[in-house]
Amino acid sequence: MTDENDIIKTRREKLARWRAEGNAFANHFRRDALASELHERCAELDKEALETEQIPAAVVGRVMLRRVMGKASFITLQDVSGRIQCYLQRDGVGEDAYAQFKNLWDIGDIVGVRGVLMRTNKGELSVQASSIELLNKTVRPLPEKYHGLEDKEIRYRQRYLDLIMNDESRRVFEVRFRVVAALRRFFAERDFLEVETPMMHVIPGGATARPFVTHHNALDLDLYLRVAPELFLKRLTVGGFERVFEINRSFRNEGLSTRHNPEFTMLEFYWAYADFNDLMDLTQELLASLVRETTGSSQIEYQGEHIDFSSEPARLTMLESIAQHTELTQQELGDAKRLASVLKSMNLEVHDDWGLGKLQTEVFEARVEERLLQPTFITHYPAEVSPLSRRNDDDPHFTDRFELFVGGREIANGFSELNDPEDQAERFREQARRKLGGDAEAMHFDADYITALEYGMPPTAGEGIGIDRLVMLLTDSPSIRDVLLFPLMKPNPTDG
Repeated sequence: MTDENDIIKTRREKLARWRAEGNAFANHFRRDALASELHERCAELDKEALETEQIPAAVVGRVMLRRVMGKASFITLQDVSGRIQCYLQRDGVGEDAYAQFKNLWDIGDIVGVRGVLMRTNKGELSVQASSIELLNKTVRPLPEKYHGLEDKEIRYRQRYLDLIMNDESRRVFEVRFRVVAALRRFFAERDFLEVETPMMHVIPGGATARPFVTHHNALDLDLYLRVAPELFLKRLTVGGFERVFEINRSFRNEGLSTRHNPEFTMLEFYWAYADFNDLMDLTQELLASLVRETTGSSQIEYQGEHIDFSSEPARLTMLESIAQHTELTQQELGDAKRLASVLKSMNLEVHDDWGLGKLQTEVFEARVEERLLQPTFITHYPAEVSPLSRRNDDDPHFTDRFELFVGGREIANGFSELNDPEDQAERFREQARRKLGGDAEAMHFDADYITALEYGMPPTAGEGIGIDRLVMLLTDSPSIRDVLLFPLMKPNPTDG
């Protein structure tokens, strides 16, 4: 087996020879068709028809296969759309060009081929070359073709190599593009205005999360990367934009897992004169439309589970879901000591300052979330864990809030917005007390946001949808790293 360092040495020697020939790394070759377009255009044309029509073609791509057979050879090029075979003859491309092909070209090189379309005796569409050109001489060899690139860590660290070698990886990111485009169309068609809000905040807010801290030298001011755009979007609602949305990057200084990356993408939208029930109806419509558009069906498979988006998701309160999926009774759900003991029996951390609402939420997250495989709206979260949500009219212990779960994971979080400035100020003060007590995820007191509410925010509902998790679901991807082009990785010590 040839050592990779020997291969690299040989390729560098070939690169030096190519440079010596002049005009290395040229940028003048222009194709006239993608591989997929040629396959589609010639789908009904047989060998004889192509010989008669003499259809010209100019293609570019990376050499993925190479069969050298004396005076005639085959290569397979890969472009963004797929693959196309090319047939190279010494008499067709010229002796000098063919010698360069045989002596300097390798698998992985990027080349251009001009010629006419033909079919081989086996019926494969090919470009019969009349001219060929080396556009980029690669130094490093691609992974062995029969095994591809299977090492997950290498795929994440060297995404460019993963995209070259794995059709499925490219498909995942093509789906991601279609998802984002479909979300934009959905909201634009319903008269929502797309906006952009700051990514650096003087005061972090909009979610209970630990922020990243940076420093602005000119102002000598600490700033925070946003944990959510919520408070700025609601300021726009105060200003009179009644329907707004943002597809945003947010940052949370948390651990890495199959569900979490410190940098992630969310859709957030706000809708004046609507409540959390309107949001659930809209979310149901959105997901049904999105699943059909991106998969062609209303049903998907996710990690071996069959998930159906064709019917209306179930709607359960948080307490109803706990009672349904655990042995706890309604009476026990109102007993803080009993809930604390349940959590401790699972070796989970319990803090002395946690109230009943926090304990109820922790039990729900520990015992129920992963069981919610089919689309399910969980409603009425405790006010204690919902510092920006409007209290429920019938029971102020709870809020008019929901989360949508699919495949055992939270996909969306929405609620009727708290627009009472005095209530919001008190909840900020409670968050500030928790922060002083050591809770790194508690919110700061945002005085300007309170001022905005004092000018009057109309009755409003708002929602956030995790785009990364949504793409995971639609591409049957087990980890968030599979749907991020460049997930955060701990530096590789071998990189120096």
